Amino acid sequence: MTAPSWVAYCDGASRGNPGPAAFGLVVLDPSGRRAGEWGIALGVNTNQVAEYEGVIRALKELRALGARRAVVKTDSQFVVRQFTGEYRAKDERMKALLARARGLAADFESLTLRHIARSSEPGNVRADALANRALDAGGTGAAETSI
Repeated sequence: MTAPSWVAYCDGASRGNPGPAAFGLVVLDPSGRRAGEWGIALGVNTNQVAEYEGVIRALKELRALGARRAVVKTDSQFVVRQFTGEYRAKDERMKALLARARGLAADFESLTLRHIARSSEPGNVRADALANRALDAGGTGAAETSI
């Protein structure tokens, strides 16, 4: 029998592209209970960088929590399609972020990166709110919340 999957919702945001950027992240354990949530400001960056940084942090947090199987949900079709190889990363920064994400993904027995509609699930709505809270806090330093 396979272990149930953890779920992470991540959402990146920027006000301007580039502009002040942040991501929000919500991690649920296999029973659906919230294991942690974070809103992290990234300074001036593009939306794509914020989306990638959210996925990377999700993978790090899941690994730290001992997850072996996980589903990471994001509204960034761009990141999902690069991660799965449907889109090619051309920009050097995107290549580096993609390599970091894929390297972390290798630590999991099973990992799915799934594109979801922006407000289709409560976890993503919460991740979006955390990203915006981090931006509202100034967007240049970390506004981090965890439980």
